[in-house]
Amino acid sequence: MRGKALLPLLPVLCLALAAPNESPPGPKDYLPPTLSLTAIPLGLDKNRPVPPDNPLTQAKVQLGRRLFFDPILSADGKVSCAGCHQPEHGFASPSRFSQGVRAKMTSRNAPTLFNRAYGTSFFWDGREAGLEAQALRPIENPLEMGNTVAGVVKNLEKHPDYSAQFKAVFADGITPLNLARAISAFERVLLLGNSRVDRFRAGEVQALTSGERHGLWLYESRGRCWRCHSGPNFTDESFHNTGVSWGKAPVDLGRFEVTKAEPDRGKFKTPTLRGLTMTAPYMHDGSIATLEGVVEFYNQGGGKNPNLDPAMSELGLSKEEIEDLVAFLKALTDSSVTIQKK
Repeated sequence: MRGKALLPLLPVLCLALAAPNESPPGPKDYLPPTLSLTAIPLGLDKNRPVPPDNPLTQAKVQLGRRLFFDPILSADGKVSCAGCHQPEHGFASPSRFSQGVRAKMTSRNAPTLFNRAYGTSFFWDGREAGLEAQALRPIENPLEMGNTVAGVVKNLEKHPDYSAQFKAVFADGITPLNLARAISAFERVLLLGNSRVDRFRAGEVQALTSGERHGLWLYESRGRCWRCHSGPNFTDESFHNTGVSWGKAPVDLGRFEVTKAEPDRGKFKTPTLRGLTMTAPYMHDGSIATLEGVVEFYNQGGGKNPNLDPAMSELGLSKEEIEDLVAFLKALTDSSVTIQKK
């Protein structure tokens, strides 16, 4: 049976402007009341990874969902996870650089959280290998939430009903590990598939137009996109230097900052291609505003530098071929998935 889209969803919500040096107000929770723990959309691996020590339960997902939208996690009580990973924007950031506590700007764009259940590395530089570890990192980042995990635990313990909600899910109540487990459980049910590309691959030939089918052929041949954007989630979960921000300010060395290995200088994690119509701007630094700009960047062979990935070279695609490839990439988004303000 074909998996249904997770969310019924998406006109962009209008958010009030924050005053200078104040954190922007976070998005409200307009998701459906209950999120499925079992539905896997068409095109995704039916065996979604779930750690044995953190099984999915409705109560746990609801707790993680509440925490995701609650600014109690931040130092100033104004920034939530949803502030950067905005549901109405495909759980990504609509701005080039994500904005955190007290209006501080980060140096990277917040990517989508869709299908991170299948991830094997997290953050653009891959500094974490699991969702649970990833969930706590933004709390202590001075540019994001600017808090401490210990401080968050204390705030949750003082809250009128968080203690009871944690106790209902975890025998040992509020702990840093349980905080991470709850947030990551919510993130694991954020799935996106069932695109027209998935339906085409499942045998529904008319699901794609002739131009989109040509774009798929380019994707798998002359475009060489598949070399990095492979598998059901269209990412190899690995790291590549495509020269996106090489030689530009702010200096960002990517994977090198984690490994200190010279070959990793300028490498960043391959993002999923699912949901692209919702998640502009693109690249780790949000430097390219449109999909047409992304394809043209690769058509020119990326940004030249000494560490450029060997797979990068000029593609020689015509204007019409770029249009077809872009059309294919847009078809990777399930158009029924939107997040609407009620």
